[in-house]
Amino acid sequence: MRIGLYPGTFDPITLGHIDIIRRAAALVDRLVIGVAINRDKGPMFPLEERVEMIEAECAKLSEQTGTEIVAHPFENLLIDCARDVGAQVIVRGLRAVADFEYEFQMVGMNRALDDSIETVFFMAEARHQAIASKLVKEIARLNGDVSKFVTPLVNERLQARLGAVSGQAAAL
Repeated sequence: MRIGLYPGTFDPITLGHIDIIRRAAALVDRLVIGVAINRDKGPMFPLEERVEMIEAECAKLSEQTGTEIVAHPFENLLIDCARDVGAQVIVRGLRAVADFEYEFQMVGMNRALDDSIETVFFMAEARHQAIASKLVKEIARLNGDVSKFVTPLVNERLQARLGAVSGQAAAL
């Protein structure tokens, strides 16, 4: 069985992520979406909610592709997570040259830690190249329309999260 690991914080999952997941699912029998806990980034969504959104979006993709797609939270080294889930390949998405420089370093370090696990890169489709979770959150915070960048479910969750946050701020 070919197992792939697509890691990220997915805060929140975007159409760019979903595009990479759909394309990666064609290469493996099982695709594990590694949801990084990464407390240092201060995610907008708690881990449980990020996992729920991923599972909801990936259930549809799993049916369409015939590939098992599962969410797996992790807080250890990426290479250790890959070993934990039995992945032979790590999937990464690239949007721009700046992404490549960082990813190039990561591949080198991961290969030094375990050269039996390959890394495969997918170039983001042109219509998704500008999408970054950080930018989606910023646009949503400033009352911009993010419906072109996320699914309706994620858009709803963003609006609910931001409504709750602004409601808390107003109460203070």
